[in-house]
Amino acid sequence: MADGTFAALLFIIGMTDMSMNHCGTDQGCLGTSQTAPRFSISGGQVLNRRADPAAEVYLRYDLDRQIGPFGTSIGLSVGEAGEAWVGAGATYTIPFGRSGAYAELHAMPGLYFDNGGFDLGGTVAFRSGLELGYETSRGWRVALSYDHRSNAGIYDENPGVETVQVKLSIPLD
Repeated sequence: MADGTFAALLFIIGMTDMSMNHCGTDQGCLGTSQTAPRFSISGGQVLNRRADPAAEVYLRYDLDRQIGPFGTSIGLSVGEAGEAWVGAGATYTIPFGRSGAYAELHAMPGLYFDNGGFDLGGTVAFRSGLELGYETSRGWRVALSYDHRSNAGIYDENPGVETVQVKLSIPLD
């Protein structure tokens, strides 16, 4: 169970990268830069934590700009019982040399609507996770993603769920 581990890793690794590679440049610590926007579709399953296993589809759009070392994204997921989550947040990608392999962390606050499905304890829900994948020379990515969603304890009940998904991501440039 991941809880906020991935969000904490994104913050620690990203801030370290920012201080080492972005601060002190002409653009500054949080200078913006262009990057290729991309659209992703994932399909997978909610893991059995307190929720019953269930299918989920997750769509994500990575915007065309970075802020310091952080990418910006918006996402929407829908579960088989009608549960829906929508949010926006940050990504941080770690390439493994020139091999095409990479790891990406994401942390995204959002809104969750159980619609009669699994109750996460409230409407505000945070999604954070890790993706391990491969990027082709044309920019297409295929990955395995694991993430956690919960309300971070801001409501009395905080059951949380994890999902494992296969992801396909295509650049839009």
